[in-house]
This record gives sequence, structure tokens and C-alpha cells, in this order.
Amino acid sequence: MPAAVKLRTDYSAGALRRLATETKDAKQSRRLLSLAAVLDGMSREDAARIGGMDRQTLRDWVHRFNEQGLDGLTNSWNGGAKGRLSAEQKVELAKIVEDGPDRAVDGVVRWRRVDLQRVIKERFDVDYCDRYVGTLLQELGFSHISARPRHPMQDARIVEAYKKNFPRTLKAHLADLPKGKPIEIWWQDEARIGQKNGIVRQWARRGTRPRQPADKRYESAYLFGAICPARGAGAALVLPYADTWAMQQHLDEISRHVKRGAHAVLLLDRAGWHTTDKLKVPRNISPIFLPSRSPELNPVENVWQFMRQNWLSNRVFDTYNDIIDAACQAWRKLIAQPDTITSIGMRQWAHIGQSK
Repeated sequence: MPAAVKLRTDYSAGALRRLATETKDAKQSRRLLSLAAVLDGMSREDAARIGGMDRQTLRDWVHRFNEQGLDGLTNSWNGGAKGRLSAEQKVELAKIVEDGPDRAVDGVVRWRRVDLQRVIKERFDVDYCDRYVGTLLQELGFSHISARPRHPMQDARIVEAYKKNFPRTLKAHLADLPKGKPIEIWWQDEARIGQKNGIVRQWARRGTRPRQPADKRYESAYLFGAICPARGAGAALVLPYADTWAMQQHLDEISRHVKRGAHAVLLLDRAGWHTTDKLKVPRNISPIFLPSRSPELNPVENVWQFMRQNWLSNRVFDTYNDIIDAACQAWRKLIAQPDTITSIGMRQWAHIGQSK
């Protein structure tokens, strides 16, 4: 048996116990208590048992304590193996993912892990398995999500200019209002709710393919909806058609929901029944039209998505009245959640300076 290693004596047993109570490292605390027991004359076997270790392990910690002091009683961590991609290469990979594939060069219209596995090998000469590519993408801040549609003729510069210049646009539309008039920002849109309904994602066990009912009939109605995110309020009608008459009914409904004494700015797209001069716009509403081909500017689009995912999809409507009832119930559930309306609907660029 090897001889016991002599323990340094610049710390007393009491000092080691005091340090054991002060440290936030539980493992270091147990090792300090074992060493304190050694200084008190306890056998090495019993002292090792106090720290939950064997005699050889205690001997190793004595060596480290003698050489490094208190720091020697903590677990050292070297940070693991060095990554095979440098920081610069990871930045380049992130840009490749964000830019998306070139169909003519890469042969695909979206990146899969196996495609990026090939790109990493060709570009950086690093061979990863496709599963680790997914881990690497998460590390770089990416997740596998559904893309939103974008009109192919959309001009991103027009969209950004619209947001940037909105305060001036708002001021111009409200120039004739009395000073100090409270202003509300409202958003309006329509959604078709019908028997040819959507199916959305759901949680299910791996390896299974859950099934949901899907109707192939075409009966439908239109949900005209408008929200005021600042108030968490809304106004809606379920109507059989999307036309000028229906839009007039919705304008009148919105007018009734504007706070008394306030004036509503109504942002909406350029559908024909929105822009026609046959509409009689209520006096407490000023419509402002969004740029063409820019549905992402309108948060009501996100409201429709929220309602479909939570209350309207994965269902079959037997009759037209069932469609009406489902749309009304979904809207009432939304109105009962004003914080949700605010969370979905607030757009910082549009809600600057709501008071004239």
C-alpha cells in the first residue's frame, strides 16, 4: 500500500469547514469536509466516506489541494472539443441558410439537412452527419418553421418606405380634425370560412401520422373583422359575400365600436370593395390604404392564422349555419382575450403618435 500523502498545514480543520459552508460549489464543499476530517486525525477511509469517495480519490484530491490550494478542489472544465467550423465559417453558413438555395445550382427549392450537409462538406471540407447539421442550425439561431407567402411582384422598398413615412401619412389624413382629438388605430380584413377547411399541425407520437377530417364541399361565408390593438377591441360581421354592400355593413359596425369622442384610422388593403367611391364612410373613420401586395403589413392576417390554428381548422361543417356559428364563436373567443389582440396586432411603426 502506498504511504499516505502528507496534507499541507497552512489551513486548519476549522478553516476548511468554514470554507465548506461558504462555497457555492457542492462538490468542493464535500472535498473540504473530507480534508478537514483528515486534519482532525480521522482515518483516510472514514474521511473519504464523508466526501462520498474512496481512498484513492481522496488521495488525488489531496495532491491537487497541496499543489493548487482551494482552486484545486473544483472540477476543471476545458470547454470540450474545439468546434470543427470556425466562427467565421459559422457566420458564412448562417448567411447561406438565410439566402436560401439557388435552384439552378443546388437543385432544390428549400434547404434540408442533407443538402446543407453536402454544402458544408464542399465549402468547408467538414463532414457532419445530417442529424448534427440540425443541432448546428439550432445553435446558429435557426428553427424549422413554415414560411409566409410573399407576392412575387412585391417591392420591399415600397413596404419599408410606407412604414417609415406612416407618421406623415397619418398627420395628413387627420389634418382637419380638432386639436387633441383622441385617435384609434384600427386594422380591417376579411377571411373566408368554409367547408373546404384547413388542417393544421398537432402534437403526435413520433412515427405516427395523425388523421383529421377534411371536407371537400365548397359552402362558405366571409368573416369581416377589424381590431384596435391599443384597446384590445374588435368589431366583426359574418356575411355571405365579400362585396361593397358587405363592406358598408362592416364600416358601420366598426363605427359603433370606436370609443365615444375618438376618431378611428382604419388601415386596410386595396380590395375593390374597399376602394370604391360607393361606400359611405362614417364620420368617425378615416381609411388609409396599405401598399399593394403587402398582406404582411396587416396584423389581421395574423389574427386569421391564430383563429384557424386554435378554433376553426381540423373541423367539418355540415351546414351553412354551422359555418356561421363557428365563425361567430371563434370571434367571441378572440374578443374575450384583449391581451391576445394587443399582442398580435401592435405594430410599432403604426402606433406612434395616436393622439393628434
